[in-house]
Amino acid sequence: MTYSRTKFGIGLVVVVLAVGIIAICKKEPQSAPANVPNQTAEPNNTVKPVVITPSKLTISNIIDSRRGWGPAFTNWYGKEAPDFTVTDLNSKKHTLSEYKGKNVMLTFWATWCPPCIAEIPSIIELRKQISEDKLIILGISCIDPRNTTEAVRKFVTKNPVINYPVTSTDSATMPRPYNFINSIPCSFFIAPDGKIKLATEGMIPFPQMKAIIEAEQ
Repeated sequence: MTYSRTKFGIGLVVVVLAVGIIAICKKEPQSAPANVPNQTAEPNNTVKPVVITPSKLTISNIIDSRRGWGPAFTNWYGKEAPDFTVTDLNSKKHTLSEYKGKNVMLTFWATWCPPCIAEIPSIIELRKQISEDKLIILGISCIDPRNTTEAVRKFVTKNPVINYPVTSTDSATMPRPYNFINSIPCSFFIAPDGKIKLATEGMIPFPQMKAIIEAEQ
């Protein structure tokens, strides 16, 4: 099941993924949730700790054992991540090159995309388990007619459990390869040396998300 990125919207969706199916949103709009799915949250909207701790693996090991997502932009692996500056919803500027020396996860998403929203609890847990001095997380939501800055701001306001910076960004202002993203969720994992370790399409479960951060090349 895929979805379009040409139009965006907000709503509530519970996503059930079949084993082996890559859950991504492509170019066809769908109604999406107003709230983060409650898959890992208690009724009071607090996230339960995830107790699974993955063993340290190589990127190749993780790709081979993947489920629900796939590698993307493979020709960029090992290359310097192109620099950019974005401003988050709290008016703070983030310049990618300033985060050298730390791991960086860029997660591209939209308010209308069910797999994107289902992935948010895992990103929240990742932020809780790895401190900001070791990992920077940026949620980047590209502007479109139905995924306006106001729509993104409204979504984040309704989901205060989101504990990482979120930006509403015009994709035309982003360099390659970020402005060539056609399927979401899409994430770029950048090593402390500033090089792209892995890019992914599809919803990544928390254990593999954490394993990617910790993995050897």
